[in-house]
Formats: sequence, structure tokens, C-alpha cells
Amino acid sequence: MNDERASLLRDGYVIVRGVVPPDELEDTRRVFEILVDRQRRVWERERGPKDPPGGAWETSAQPRLVSFDGLVESGEEAAAVELLLGRPLEVSRRIMSAAVAPTQFMMMCNPTSDHGPAAWHRDIHPIDQAPIVGLQQDLLANGPGYLQWNLALHDDDVLWVVPGSHMRPNTDDESQHLAEDARRPLPGALQVELGAGDGVVYSNLILHWGSDYSTKRRRTVHFGFRSFGGDLFPYVLGLHRRGDVTAHLGEAASAAWREHRRLYVVECDTLEAVFRAAIAGDAEAFRQGVVRLHPGPRHREVCLILLSKLARKLCFDGHPERPGYGGDFTQERELAPR
Repeated sequence: MNDERASLLRDGYVIVRGVVPPDELEDTRRVFEILVDRQRRVWERERGPKDPPGGAWETSAQPRLVSFDGLVESGEEAAAVELLLGRPLEVSRRIMSAAVAPTQFMMMCNPTSDHGPAAWHRDIHPIDQAPIVGLQQDLLANGPGYLQWNLALHDDDVLWVVPGSHMRPNTDDESQHLAEDARRPLPGALQVELGAGDGVVYSNLILHWGSDYSTKRRRTVHFGFRSFGGDLFPYVLGLHRRGDVTAHLGEAASAAWREHRRLYVVECDTLEAVFRAAIAGDAEAFRQGVVRLHPGPRHREVCLILLSKLARKLCFDGHPERPGYGGDFTQERELAPR
């Protein structure tokens, strides 16, 4: 087991220094600022009648570019996508010991006024994923199938984590602290201090906290990678894309983009076969399909739970108690027309 994977499994996060080298920082910031400016114009157009002129840029506690690949119009801005397909992809592949692909391209920016701290949380919603203990057991038995990243373009110490909390539920002490005040440091928590160009890769099962959404300049690229062909079926598995940017990418990045699409389509074919086997009552074909999706024999029941949530998304799309139900899926778009 490599050191990065061992650290991730033990602590729940790994700091990766110098993802963007110092001599590339200014150019990288300039490219991302082009995308920020484009998104700001979108927010200006989409603002509501009672919103300020800047729309979400002025009202949000954390203005966020979502699927910024859709803002790319030339090879110059394509460097923002290529950045993620470089060292972050390689680190993620080493940690997950499988082929990987980015799930979404985002950037977190500072607000225009101080909003203070957010609440401690885990990025888990069992209503359209699986129970957190099951996800944790699956991770410990089979390794990670999804990793989240923050890549700071300016010094960033907003994120705090509780090391090791990705392996367990909240302790009684943590639950008591959160009940009293969910916006203060937890016992045993550590502040993640990133210099400009540094990244942190982490399991989003970990307890983490956005400690201060202030006007201090923040441009932190936020993205995730999922595995293909690993020992488990990822609980964050969609590929959120706002178009095909391959025309603007370099040769290597364009080939990687096409390969990610190929892996995704192959997985969707397996999902279709699993659902058709269930409809036909073919137990053996269903079992074989589930084994292809989740080769690891331990905690395969988590895969079954995720399949049930995807099936609901396919049949009903929404949920009365969960706005944006199944937002970590995109497979229903591929499967629905079949």
C-alpha cells in the first residue's frame, strides 16, 4: 500500500503540496479569473427582481462556479480543466488504485460581505445514497471509491477536519458539542492550512467545517474523482459535464476526457443489464452484474442500496423530502432513453 493511500485510510485526508508550482500560479489565477468573470455575468442575467445587481455573487455566503467546464470557450481557459487532469488525477488514481475520472469541476470564491462560519457536516445524505456506517464499512473494507479535493490558488485555511472521523459515526462528545453550537471547533479538530498552489484530498465521509466565509480573497478549486473498476461501487458516481471541451484541450487531456466517457458508458451498460435482470427476475444475471459493479465481496449490500436509489431516480426523479434527489447521479440521463 502506498503512503498516500495509507494516510487517506488512516486520517481521512492528505495534503498535497505544490500542485500548482509557484512559477505557474499567476497564469493559473488569470485563467480561472476569466471563468469567474463569465460566471458573474451569468449571475447578473439570472438575478431575481429583488436581488442586487450581481445576483448570487453578492448574496451567496460562498459564490461557487459549478461545472466550470461549461464556461470554457478557448484553449486558454481549457488549462483550468487540464489542471485537474494532471497531478490531481494521478494522486487520486494512486490512492484509489483504480482508473478514475473527475465527477465535477467547481470553484469556491469569497463572498462580498462577511458571513462567518458554516456548520460542521459530512457530505452524506442517506436518503439518496446509503447509511453512513455502511459507506464507512465499505470504505474500510474496499478502499475509497470517491475522493474530494480543495486546491487553493491563494493561501486558504478555511477548512477544518476531524482526523479519523471518516471511519466512524459521531462520538457522544461530538454530538453534544454540535447540539450546543455547530459553528465552533470540535474536540480534536485540525485546521487545514494550504499555501497557494497546495491541495487537500479527502474522504467526504469525514467531519469537516467551513470555518469562516469572509471577504478575504478565496479562489479554491473544488472537485472530486470517482473510481472505475475498483473493489467497490462509488456512492458519488455521476460525471457532471456541461458540454464537450475536447476541441479546446491538448492531445493528452482530450484522450483522457474521451476515456472517461468510455468508462462511463461501459458502466451504464452494466447498470442497464442489472436493472433488466431484476425486471426479468433473472437472479443469476442480477448477481453477476452486481459483482461486476462491486467486485469486493464485503459490504456488497451498499451497492444494492445505491442501485435502489438510482432506480428511484429513474422512475420518479424527485423526492418530497429531498430537493435535488439523486444529485450525485447522472446515469439516469444515459439510461432513461434506453
